[in-house]
Amino acid sequence: MIVRVATFRARSFIELERHARRIEWDRFVSRGSPLRFRVTSRKSKLYHTEAIAQRLADAVAHRVGDASSISLLRDDDDEQSPETTTADNGQMFVVRALRDEIMVSADTSGELLHRRGYRQAVAKAPLRETLAAAMLMGAGWSGDTPLLDPMCGSGTIPIEGAMIARRMAPGLGRPFAAQRWPESERGVWNRLVSAAKETMLERSPVPIRGSDRDAGAIASARANAERAGVAADADFDVAPLSSAEPFGSSSGEGMLLVNPPYGVRIGEVESLRDLYATLGRLARERFSRWTVGVLAAEPRLEAQLGLMVEERLATSNGGIPVKLWVRAAKPGVPVPGSC
Repeated sequence: MIVRVATFRARSFIELERHARRIEWDRFVSRGSPLRFRVTSRKSKLYHTEAIAQRLADAVAHRVGDASSISLLRDDDDEQSPETTTADNGQMFVVRALRDEIMVSADTSGELLHRRGYRQAVAKAPLRETLAAAMLMGAGWSGDTPLLDPMCGSGTIPIEGAMIARRMAPGLGRPFAAQRWPESERGVWNRLVSAAKETMLERSPVPIRGSDRDAGAIASARANAERAGVAADADFDVAPLSSAEPFGSSSGEGMLLVNPPYGVRIGEVESLRDLYATLGRLARERFSRWTVGVLAAEPRLEAQLGLMVEERLATSNGGIPVKLWVRAAKPGVPVPGSC
C-alpha cells in the first residue's frame, strides 16, 4: 500500500530538482536510512528513470542527510522476490512520470500485504493470502457456517477462513514500513494492535476443514496453520476430492470454496474436464444446501461444473485472469443422509 507524498509538473530535470527539494522527506526517512526507488516514465521528457531516482535521492540528502544505500527497482522487477520487498531493504518510493506530471508515493507496507507472515511452507501453485480472503468475502462467508476446501494445497483458504472466524486482524504479527517513519507514533500503533487483539475470539465458532490428496501439501498446511495461530481451528486431512462430505451444521448449511487447477496450458483443459465435472457433481448431490465457490480461469472448465453460478469477483492470480463463480445455497433442499 502506498500513500501520495507529492504531485507536481516537471518538463526538465531542473524543475524536477526544484520540486523534489520541497518534499518533506524527513517525514518518511531518517539520516543514513537505505532508500529504494521504483520509477516508471511514460510519454515524459524525463525518460531516464535512473536519472530521476538520482535527483530524488539528492533531494533526500539535501533535506535529511545522505542515505546508507540507494537502489533503483525496475517496474518489471519480480514483486515476489524477497530482495525487492523485504522491509530491511529500506524505505521505498514509487515514482510515476506521465507526460509532464510527476507523482511520488511512499510505500507503507515493506513486505507485500499478502505476506501475512505465516506461510513459509507452500504447495504447488500457491494461492495468495489476500486472494483467499477476497474469495471468502466475495462468496459471502463471514465465519458463521462450516467451511470446506477439498483441494486446499498448503491450506491458505482454511487458514484465512479461521482468521476471519476468529476476527484476527490480517498481518497482526508482521512489521510495516510505516512503523519506521520518523513521524510514526509508537504508542498509537501499540494501542491499535492491543485493540485488535481484544476483539479476537479464542476459538473459531464454526468447524473449518481442508483436505488434499497430496500428503506433502497437507503437512505444509498444518505447519502454516500452526504459525498463523489457528492450528486448533482448522482440521486438515489427506483425502481425494471424491470423499468430500458436508459436516458440522444442524441447518445443513456451509461454504464449499475451492481453487482448482486452471488449465491454462495447451492440452490441459481436456485433462481437467473430469475434475471439474466431479466437483460440480459433488456440489449438486452432496452440498445442495451449501454455498459453492470456484475460482476458475477457463470458461470451458467452468461449464463442466454444471452449476447455476454468478460471477462475484474478477482478478488475476499469478498473471492469469480468473473469476470467482458462486452458486448460492438452496434452503430447504435436504442433504443426502440427513434426517
